[in-house]
Amino acid sequence: MKLFIQSGAALGLLGVALGAFGAHALRATLAASGRADTYETAVKYQFYHALALLAVGILIQLLGNNPAAVRLLTIAGYLFLAGVIIFSGSLYILCFSGITVFGAITPIGGVLLIIGWALLFWAFL
Repeated sequence: MKLFIQSGAALGLLGVALGAFGAHALRATLAASGRADTYETAVKYQFYHALALLAVGILIQLLGNNPAAVRLLTIAGYLFLAGVIIFSGSLYILCFSGITVFGAITPIGGVLLIIGWALLFWAFL
């Protein structure tokens, strides 16, 4: 639980910082490379899943007496964490390096995020 709350807070902090950095310091560079939308997508998904990680951490605390739900939520939390690192991370690398092959691993992160949301749903069936 603590890991997910700390990770969510750290990803949220970085999401705000990277969003501001992109909107101000990198605006011209991202526009010139045509990657402004890609960068914005990376920041948005990072921030959405920062909030999801906070929710998972809180839900684990609240449902501590339900081992099955806690197990599913724990897996969901790890999937959110790995998914945002792969999804947003690959998009950031693509934006900064211009190496388009990084776009090929982005869907892996997306699939992990989708499975994380499915497990979050499943935890409450």
